[in-house]
Amino acid sequence: MGGGCASEAAGIYAAVMTNIAGRRYAGLILDFFGVLTSNMVEVTTQFVLREKLHPSAFLRAWSHPAGQELYRALELGEIDQTAWNTGFAQLIGAKPDNLMERMFWELYPAYDLLRVVREARTAGIRTAVVSNSMGRTPFDPYAQFDLRGTFDVVVLSEERGLRKPDPAIFALALEELGVAGSECVFADDSEENLPPAAALGMTVIHALDERETVAVLRRLLELPASASAGGH
Repeated sequence: MGGGCASEAAGIYAAVMTNIAGRRYAGLILDFFGVLTSNMVEVTTQFVLREKLHPSAFLRAWSHPAGQELYRALELGEIDQTAWNTGFAQLIGAKPDNLMERMFWELYPAYDLLRVVREARTAGIRTAVVSNSMGRTPFDPYAQFDLRGTFDVVVLSEERGLRKPDPAIFALALEELGVAGSECVFADDSEENLPPAAALGMTVIHALDERETVAVLRRLLELPASASAGGH
């Protein structure tokens, strides 16, 4: 998950600055939370409002060392989602019951971006999703997404024992895609995840806005412009 503090133009800027003129891409790697879904800042803001928590409760807990450790352990599969629910609930002052499900209540698919993935695959571009996963039980945030049917490669951190921004998880995705970093585009809403991908030669996009990310990807991957206006 990423923070949305940079300008929306940052995504386009990053793509243009790291793209080599005339480069043809054979691979596309996308983050899950905040890229293939609703904006995570909006999702967590609505959660805080529904729960009647202090406006800064989520951000304070997320940035606290104890909160960071809970996310790290969950993403690597060292703890289960129930343990995360209990620990994070204490940090934000909420009930632990199904906390993850309550937090992601308004997590919706980014339909236009998923359409780009389907079109890219049809055009022969290999596709992957690389996600710092949030557990699968008792709530599965991936349930409404047919990831294995939509992408050629699915890399979930808890299944691989690796998490972004570890360069090894990007190298693994490239290996399973069978493409070189220089042939691949990577989009993520967390800025800290971009440098290790760029170091492997990927063109990187700081994806903070679905409409703009779709436009950049269509240009880079040479896909036809969509008639859709963007986010759902």
